Amino acid sequence: MMLDFNNLIKKYDMNITGVIHIGGHIGKEYDEYQKINTIEHMVFYEPDPDSFTKLKARVGHDERVICVNRALGPFSCEANLHREHNNNGQSNSLLEPYVHTHIYPDIVFNEKLKVKVDPLDRYKTSPKFNFINMDVQGAELNVLLGASKTLQNIDYIMTEVNRDELYKNCALIEDIDYFLSKYNFERVEEKWDRDNPVWGDAFYIKRK
Repeated sequence: MMLDFNNLIKKYDMNITGVIHIGGHIGKEYDEYQKINTIEHMVFYEPDPDSFTKLKARVGHDERVICVNRALGPFSCEANLHREHNNNGQSNSLLEPYVHTHIYPDIVFNEKLKVKVDPLDRYKTSPKFNFINMDVQGAELNVLLGASKTLQNIDYIMTEVNRDELYKNCALIEDIDYFLSKYNFERVEEKWDRDNPVWGDAFYIKRK
């Protein structure tokens, strides 16, 4: 996370009771979640099998945590996960790399892996989950399109966002703003990468 999570909690008086982490990778954010005593439940979604194994090893001991080896999207299907191995899988995406290959020529996508995709709404997440943290490399809007019911219970969203087409046909930050505004979310913070400010993190709060 580029944004300081603890500062956001204090600044916006956040009361997070459950975390939906989409694109869990190897669970680095788990350490941050552990520090928040209001969090009772966590679910991590991660489609890459290698990352998922590391994720389970890191968080699987915690009874509050569920790990799901799935990608999320607008509907159930199988899709190609574009994989790279020289950035520890952090740039893996369901979308084909585009501008990303010019900005980061050292990150080579040299494998496609078939993975299962489901809409988040299929999992009928408990209303206790009120925070989404999403890191899905350009597929943010696709995930949200499959989460219309879940979004009714969400109060806060942290997501990676783009100002350029790092991945083919990826949504830009204005697209995310527009979609989430239909669910009464407002973007209140963003922070862009210092070296390549075409991507960054954004934080949204539901206005009630």
